[in-house]
Amino acid sequence: MLTGARQTGKTYAVRRFGKDFKAYAEINFIDNPEAKEIFRNYNGVSELLLRISAFVRFDLIPGETLIFFDEVQECLELITAIKFLVDDGTYSYIMSGSLLGVEMRDIRSLPVGYVGIREMYPLDIEEFMLNLGISADLISRLRECWEDIKPVDEVIHGRMLEVFRLYLVVGGMPAAVVEYLETNNLRRVLHVQLDIVNLYRLDISKYSERDKLKIREIFDIIPSELDAKNKRFILKRLNEHAKFERYKESFLWLKDAGVAIPVYNVSEVREPLRLSENRSLFKLFSNDVGLLCAQYDQGLQMKVLTDAADINFGSVFENVAAQEFAAHGFSIYYYNNKRRGEVDFVLSIGGEAVPVEIKSGKSYTEHRALSGLMEASEPYIKRAYVFSHSNIYMEGRIIYVPIYMLMFVKRGNDTPGLYSLDLSGL
Repeated sequence: MLTGARQTGKTYAVRRFGKDFKAYAEINFIDNPEAKEIFRNYNGVSELLLRISAFVRFDLIPGETLIFFDEVQECLELITAIKFLVDDGTYSYIMSGSLLGVEMRDIRSLPVGYVGIREMYPLDIEEFMLNLGISADLISRLRECWEDIKPVDEVIHGRMLEVFRLYLVVGGMPAAVVEYLETNNLRRVLHVQLDIVNLYRLDISKYSERDKLKIREIFDIIPSELDAKNKRFILKRLNEHAKFERYKESFLWLKDAGVAIPVYNVSEVREPLRLSENRSLFKLFSNDVGLLCAQYDQGLQMKVLTDAADINFGSVFENVAAQEFAAHGFSIYYYNNKRRGEVDFVLSIGGEAVPVEIKSGKSYTEHRALSGLMEASEPYIKRAYVFSHSNIYMEGRIIYVPIYMLMFVKRGNDTPGLYSLDLSGL
């Protein structure tokens, strides 16, 4: 089952993958609503297979056919039936659709052990660079600089910063990236992005009758909330009398739909981070930095590209970091202490709690909250990262890193592999 926000390229990816099979069938439950009848009142898996074969109207080859069920949120009966199809083993199956994270919350019969769930995100920084034509060899050399904490050649460093600023504007939505690659016209890219934003608003109206006004209100206020001095989502900016419990389901809807990324507060930077998590305090980011920029004033794109001095890009830089961390599978947190201040992100990397600061300006070495946290938590914090325009170097336990190297932050492996217990003598 392939999940993720609308317009992240799920259908395109499956169709490309389908070319590796001798036979490929696609059933879309929005384009073909009559296909829902396949999964109603069937009598055993043999009848199901017969109905599927009759619907696609061409020969399916046992063992060498991929069947793609798209927009499965329109036919939730399939979720139950897939167990029998997988058990039968005649064909291979992929399911996908829009807002599956939302629709799946109410499904109690998801066949555990029969369905592997994978989530798709917008293109991350590395994928964007590869699509621009930057060589995998150059990215490998940059990765070596990241791993060895050695400076990047200054010419390459400058060019990578330019590519990063372009990513802030174009983002990772496949349609926006393709539009840029084909036209180099940022105005046309902006139109594509605004179309996607409007599509998300329509989804809210279509799929959430009960809470759509609250959800739409939260979705529309994300850009201004991130631009505020305190980036934590303040409910009173929605409504003076707003209570978290009344809006909790609306925030979850946006998260499950894949269009927003919540980053929750932790009171301690110590593993396991989840023990000190506070879900009523959070920052809310857009799922794509290009869509975020598109929702600000239309002059922002050129200011981002030219790194204009009169603009604070803090919200945009933080959003791209949250987006990158989410795509790399992190549970993302931030730290806030009334006495020390706020640290932008806290991640669990290789079993360690690692604070991360994102700096968009020139004063990237000024980080009072991070410095205070490092001094107060000597035994627990072995390293911290500050991402900015600077080249890479290390000072004490703080590693200063070019902002484009966000693409190299990975979770690491803190889970043991093979483990055999010696029970002899018992």
